[in-house]
Amino acid sequence: MLIVFLAGILTSCGDSVTLVDSNFELDKRNWSYTEKVRVPLNIEEAGIPYNIYLNLRHTSDYKYSNIFLLIHITEPNGKKTTERKEFKLALPDGEWLGSGSGNMYSYQLMIKENYKFPVKGKYMIELEQNMRDNPLNHVTDAGIRVEKAIK
Repeated sequence: MLIVFLAGILTSCGDSVTLVDSNFELDKRNWSYTEKVRVPLNIEEAGIPYNIYLNLRHTSDYKYSNIFLLIHITEPNGKKTTERKEFKLALPDGEWLGSGSGNMYSYQLMIKENYKFPVKGKYMIELEQNMRDNPLNHVTDAGIRVEKAIK
């Protein structure tokens, strides 16, 4: 009984810095331009630093060493900002940088470090693949992790 209680305390303490940690499975391991990954987020403390990460998984058949994404952040007032960002997924020799299991590779890559949301409220973060291929084959999952930055 005590072990379960302590495990609950440790879990809740660890989760206190993570606001969201999502992964969405992409249809048939293909990511179309029109298939935006949307992650709603409620910010209760504006003006403090947060880290925003890309969660990504692909198969070993993914044919590029990088991925370009459009990252859209919509504020509670409807103001939308968009940033195009490149993420390196492999070394020049083709070795994948993600953690592998079988033929799957997983990444948690920094989108924004110490980012301060300007106001409290409901935000929407959207990920849109921005590569030349449509659909982009062999990408299995995409998502977002947002956590309070630890000082």
